[in-house]
Amino acid sequence: MKLKIYFLAVLVLFSLLFSGCSKEVEEYNKSAIYWYSKIVQSVSNGDLERADNYYSSLQGEHIGSPLLPEATMILALAHMYHEEYLLSEHFLNEYIKRYATPNEKEEAEFLKIKAKYMALPNPRRDQGLITEAIEEGEAFKRIYPNSMYLEIINTMLTRLYLAEFTLNESIAGLYDRLDKPKSALYYRSINPQPWIVSEEVNRAVAPWYRSWFEGDGTSSWYDFMIPDTQSVVSRSSVKDEDVGESDETK
Repeated sequence: MKLKIYFLAVLVLFSLLFSGCSKEVEEYNKSAIYWYSKIVQSVSNGDLERADNYYSSLQGEHIGSPLLPEATMILALAHMYHEEYLLSEHFLNEYIKRYATPNEKEEAEFLKIKAKYMALPNPRRDQGLITEAIEEGEAFKRIYPNSMYLEIINTMLTRLYLAEFTLNESIAGLYDRLDKPKSALYYRSINPQPWIVSEEVNRAVAPWYRSWFEGDGTSSWYDFMIPDTQSVVSRSSVKDEDVGESDETK
């Protein structure tokens, strides 16, 4: 009797499992409006992973659908809202490349720069992303000199230049503490904005749980571990007068 009950329970579980699988398998060969409504419903529920899957189905089954441009922009904005900026940029690139008219391209390019800018809550952690955002911002100003977004772009660029400046100053300060003056001089020389006055820059204050490890940009918690003597592996520690003395003794 127990064996029969066990067998029936296993049978019920398998039937439920396979019915669930068949339900998923049936999600194909649907109309464009079906996939579009599923995308909107999933975005409304905050399930962006499922929305992305429905988008793939819409794009795969209806490559010429007039619903695709709007669905692409919806997902770009949804990912930006949920702070998934790399995915937002992916959909914006798709929109610009495939669907945007000249007027729509301007807005999409602006949103791309905004996504990069908003992806930088901790500027000291991504030097490459700062550089990319600055380059794209300057390119936007050249291409759209009369854009309605120009003032916002200028504000973002100002903050990005300040972030780049403080990052380079932090790296230069580290090389100063390591007794590598040539490396420090290099990072100070690549700050290209003459309008930035170091003494007038209010540096970002890191939360206490990050400041323990990151410091304030001028020193770090491990400062006491750096020796006061010159680095034996640093060629920049060699002074010019030492070189001259060695030449005279030869």
